[in-house]
Amino acid sequence: MLLAVVLVGCLGPQPRPDNSLNRQLEQLGTSRDPSLSGPWLALINGEGGRERVSLIDLRNRRPVPLPGLNRPDTQPISVSVDGRGEQLALVRQLEGRTELVLYRRSSQSLRLIAMAPAGVPRQVQIRADGRELAVQVSRSGLWQVDLIQLP
Repeated sequence: MLLAVVLVGCLGPQPRPDNSLNRQLEQLGTSRDPSLSGPWLALINGEGGRERVSLIDLRNRRPVPLPGLNRPDTQPISVSVDGRGEQLALVRQLEGRTELVLYRRSSQSLRLIAMAPAGVPRQVQIRADGRELAVQVSRSGLWQVDLIQLP
């Protein structure tokens, strides 16, 4: 018993949950697919059967508006945020097809990113500097990872 106490004391500070922020996130409804970059947390949350992308500024612990991103006819699948909170990469379903898009907060614009060769995107990560995407893609029943340079 004494050895266990000594060992725990030697391990240093232990990870602990941020209970106040976690309670705030619970109020958004169900949450999944978190992406953490710098002071930004992007996630997919939902309530009432509808899911949407949310972006939280962790410095002030508040949601950031994302005009033009969350459409009622889309289903988000995967989201990732860059280190400045300026760009969000998103895999979503729209009208029966799965697509990869890039959202820029400053211009409130969405840009479709074509998969070449053709494939079905499943998961996306944007590099912290916003210059590259890593995308999990299904092609002919095989999972692959594509790296896509952004201008």
